[in-house]
Amino acid sequence: MSRRELLALAAGVSVAPKLRGAVAPIDGSGGPVKITGFAIHKVSLRWRDLVFLEVKTDAGLTGLGEATLEGRAELAEAALRWLEEDFTGRDPAGPEEHWNRAYYQLSRWRNGPAAMTALSAVDIALWDLEAKRLGVPLWRLLGGRLRKASRVYYTHWGAPVESKRTPEAFRDWALETRQKGWTAVKWTLAAEGTEAERIARGCAELEAVRGAVGNSMDLCLEAAETFSVRSAIEFGKAVEKYRPLWIEEPTLRENPAGLGEVAVKSPVAVASGEGLFTRAEFRPLLEARGAAVIQPDVLHAGGITEIRKIAAMAETYGVEIAPHQCSGPIAHVASLAAMAACRNFLMQEWEAADDGVYQEMTEGTYPVQQNGRVELSERPGLGLSVNFGEFTKRFPFRASRRKALIQ
Repeated sequence: MSRRELLALAAGVSVAPKLRGAVAPIDGSGGPVKITGFAIHKVSLRWRDLVFLEVKTDAGLTGLGEATLEGRAELAEAALRWLEEDFTGRDPAGPEEHWNRAYYQLSRWRNGPAAMTALSAVDIALWDLEAKRLGVPLWRLLGGRLRKASRVYYTHWGAPVESKRTPEAFRDWALETRQKGWTAVKWTLAAEGTEAERIARGCAELEAVRGAVGNSMDLCLEAAETFSVRSAIEFGKAVEKYRPLWIEEPTLRENPAGLGEVAVKSPVAVASGEGLFTRAEFRPLLEARGAAVIQPDVLHAGGITEIRKIAAMAETYGVEIAPHQCSGPIAHVASLAAMAACRNFLMQEWEAADDGVYQEMTEGTYPVQQNGRVELSERPGLGLSVNFGEFTKRFPFRASRRKALIQ
């Protein structure tokens, strides 16, 4: 105890102890802070549109969020503008209270992709602001971290060889990927062909990759809801010998009972959940035992506030969490920060093809994969500094539309 604290104790005055390593709040005033409005930035990068949010305050602090919604950027922007009127003039402190009000009280029509994506973006920005006001990294505000670096996997990994999709191309690409440090990848199964042809093709690709890298990489397969319950089970049995870590959404996500049947009869684990919102929608999937690994997206499932609750609920079922993430730099970092203290975290999807762009557009503040893992920043908040002016200039918005996987 310091001399100052002893004197204060003798005088009957309570003094808060000085925490080792604590950083002073950077809003400076110590008084109330108010939100002054939203700034929205849209860009188009490769096959998708990215929607970014800045929540501005009168203290000069800005919270960063993201509202990327594939093929529906305009809807996400409109939903953000709808929320802006309610949030302007409020103190951004207390993300939990803001989430409760925005979800339950502003409208009884509270669900759906656009509404949930907008709410998620604001929630992320408020958490970023909260941590910045306290001068601490966001992951510390959320309870610290259980691991210094979090495991990530290279998603859409098959895209670079799509034009020459052969087992040999997969073999060579696997060797190159492993040399870059990656320990897990995921690719989308070929959608064309008969059921037998698709199964044979998937087996050939797996065999080539396993032959190249052995057991040094985990292999995940995206089925994109293109199998029936019956054919999904057959596919799982066919690829078992190649030891894929999971088959993602082998059949329709709206059918948790069907996923449960696949999970029981397939020797390969099922992963699902990227299109579900809030705990209420994950509960039927968990009760049906429809997934050994759930994949909520921080941009759609309800932001940082809700994805942590989804993870905690899944833990009680013995289910692991591997968050879906193929959006922008803010989303990637927000998701990892939310997972820092989750015991059932397995690994997170990572859009590795965009790492160079994200590094450049964030002035080097975007984390870099090393040995298949990513370490979050010690900087306050999300730790990101995004150059939105350069981003929008380099990658102008064009309202992209992806072709449906099932014609």
